[in-house]
Amino acid sequence: MKSLEELQQIRDNAFANVNLRKGNDGAKGSYRAQVLVCGGTGCTSSGSVTLQEEFKKYIAENGLENEVQLVQTGCFGLCALGPVVVVYPEGAFYSRVKAEDVKEIVEEHLVKGNVVTRLLYDETVTDNGIKSLNETTFYAKQHRVALRNCGVINPENIEEYIALDGYKALGKVLKEMSPEDVIKIIKDSGLRGRGGGGFPTGMKWQFTHDAQGDQKYVCCNADEGDPGAFMDRSVLEGDPHTVIEAMAIAGYAIGADQGYIYIRAEYPIAVDRLRIAINQAREYGLLGKDIFGTGFNFDLDIRLGAGAFVCGEETALLTSIEGKRGEPRPRPPFPAIKGLWGKPTLLNNVETYANICQIILNGADWFASMGTEKSKGTKVFALGGKIHNTGLVEIPMGTTLREIIEDIGGGIPNGKKFKAAQTGGPSGGCIPASLIDTAIDYDSLIAIGSMMGSGGLIVMDEDNCMVDIAKFFLEFTVDESCGKCAPCRIGTKRLLEILTKITDGKGTMEDIDKLEELCYAIKSSALCGLGQTAPNPVLSTLRYFRDEYIAHVQDKKCPAHVCKSLAQYKIDPDKCKGCSLCSRQCPAGAISGEIKSPFVIDQTKCVKCGACQAACKFGAIYKD
Repeated sequence: MKSLEELQQIRDNAFANVNLRKGNDGAKGSYRAQVLVCGGTGCTSSGSVTLQEEFKKYIAENGLENEVQLVQTGCFGLCALGPVVVVYPEGAFYSRVKAEDVKEIVEEHLVKGNVVTRLLYDETVTDNGIKSLNETTFYAKQHRVALRNCGVINPENIEEYIALDGYKALGKVLKEMSPEDVIKIIKDSGLRGRGGGGFPTGMKWQFTHDAQGDQKYVCCNADEGDPGAFMDRSVLEGDPHTVIEAMAIAGYAIGADQGYIYIRAEYPIAVDRLRIAINQAREYGLLGKDIFGTGFNFDLDIRLGAGAFVCGEETALLTSIEGKRGEPRPRPPFPAIKGLWGKPTLLNNVETYANICQIILNGADWFASMGTEKSKGTKVFALGGKIHNTGLVEIPMGTTLREIIEDIGGGIPNGKKFKAAQTGGPSGGCIPASLIDTAIDYDSLIAIGSMMGSGGLIVMDEDNCMVDIAKFFLEFTVDESCGKCAPCRIGTKRLLEILTKITDGKGTMEDIDKLEELCYAIKSSALCGLGQTAPNPVLSTLRYFRDEYIAHVQDKKCPAHVCKSLAQYKIDPDKCKGCSLCSRQCPAGAISGEIKSPFVIDQTKCVKCGACQAACKFGAIYKD
C-alpha cells in the first residue's frame, strides 16, 4: 500500500516527462524528445498500432532508445485527422500518418531536428514555425476538464496519472474531509449529471448518503449507446483512473465499499484499459482495504453489457448488473433508496465522474465559474456527420451551436448549407439552422424541443431528409425497445410504420396528425426514459420541418432526394449525347433511345437503383 508521501515521490519523479507534453516552457524530462501516438479506437482502427511498432523499430535502429520516449495515449480529439502523432518538445502535430512516413519522421525530425512539414496538420504551420495546437480553431474555444489527460498521458501507466495530481483528490478527501464536506462541495459546484437527464449530482449523492442500508453501492454507467456517441469510451480509453478515483471518492461520501462499472463489451480497448487501471490501483493500495491507512475500504469490478440501448436507463442497467434481463422497473423507489440488489445505489455516468476530482482539488467556485447560471462547467460532445472536424470536443456550457459548428467544427464540407443538428441521439431532437445561435445548455435545448443527452452531436446539411432522419432514429428505438411496456413496444412500431408509409409516398395528411397524436401518447405513458423520449426526433422534425412531411404526402416528392421510393431519375435532353451507356447499365431495361439522340427513362419500369446516373459521363441524368 502506498502512502500519501510515497505518492508524492512518484508524482515528483514522473512529473518532468509528463509536464513536457503539457507544453510548459522550460519543461525538461529524462528524454530529449517524446513521441505520442494516439491509441484511441479511431486511430487504432486506421493503423496507429502499426505506427507504434514502426516507431519502436526505427528509434532502435537509430540508437535513440535512451533519448526518445514512445508513448501511447488516448484520443487527442481531432479524429478526422487520425492516425495522430505528436512529437515534443516542439509539439509537432502530425496527422494522417502512414506506416511508410515513420522512417522519415525519425530520421529527419528526431535525428536531424527538421520537422517534417508535409505531414503536419496544416493549421499548425505558420511562416514563423509551428503554431500551438491550442491556438487552432478546433481547440481554441475548448476548455478541457473531463478530457484534461486524454492525449497527454499513457492510460496504461498509473504513475503518469499520478504525475498530474492523480489520486491527490482521494487523499485529500480521506485525510481532510468528512462525507458531508464532500457532498457539499459537489452540491456547491452545480455539477449536473452528464448522462442525459441533467439531475444535480450533489443531490443524488445526498439522497444515497441519507438512505438507510447495511450495504451501499457506487455504479458507473459506461453503456454509451447513442448512434454517433463516443465520449465516455474516449475518457475510459485515455484516462481510466479519473473514473476509478472519483468512484472511490463517491464511495466514501455515501458510505459504500463496493463499486461496479457497467460497460458495453463492444468497447474492447476501454475494457482492457479499465482492467489494467483497476489492477494497478489495487497494487498501489488505492483500491481495496484501508486506503491510505484511513480504515476506508473500497473496491471495483467490471460488468460487461451486451450492447442493449435500454440498459443505459438506470434501473435496467442495475438489473443487468444483477445478471438478469436488462429491463426497467417503475420508479419510485429510485436507485438511491432501492437499487442494486435492493440496496441504496449511486449511479453516475463516466463524464460526470470525470469532473469530480478536479472539483475536489480546485474547489466548487472554480467549477461554477464555467458555464451558465443553471448549467455549470463544461460538456463533452462527439461531433460527427456533415462537418469538417469530426471528433471529440469539450466546451463551456453556454457555447452556441454556431461556435461549435463553424469555429470548432470548421463548417460544412463541399460548400453545402447547414440544415440541422441532432443532439441527444434517439432521445433528442433536431435543431434547425434558424436556431444555430442557441446556447448549448440543459434548459435552452429542452426549450427548443431537444435535449443534451449524453453528448452526441450530429450535423446535417441540405442533402439530408428530415423525415428520413426521424425514421432512422425510430428504427433504432424499435430495435432497442425491451418490450416490457405496450406504449414503447407497440407505439414506436406504429410510429415507424407511419413514417415508412410517408417516405414510400403512400402517406396522407391524416397520417401526419396521427403521427403527432401518437407521439404525445407514448411520451405520457411509456415506462422508462427510452420510450418517453423516443418520439422526440419525430416531434422536433414535425415542429421545424413540417413542410418536408407535407411535400412527401401531397407532392409525393422528397425535397432532399433521399427517399428512394419518391425519387425519379430523369435525363436532361440538352446534356444527353446519346451514347447509350446508361441504357446498357440499366438492370430493368427502363432506358430507351437511339444512338446520338437523347435517351428517355420509363418511370414505370425504373427500379431507382441509380446505376444510370453513376454510369453517365456527361452529367445528363439527375434525380428529381
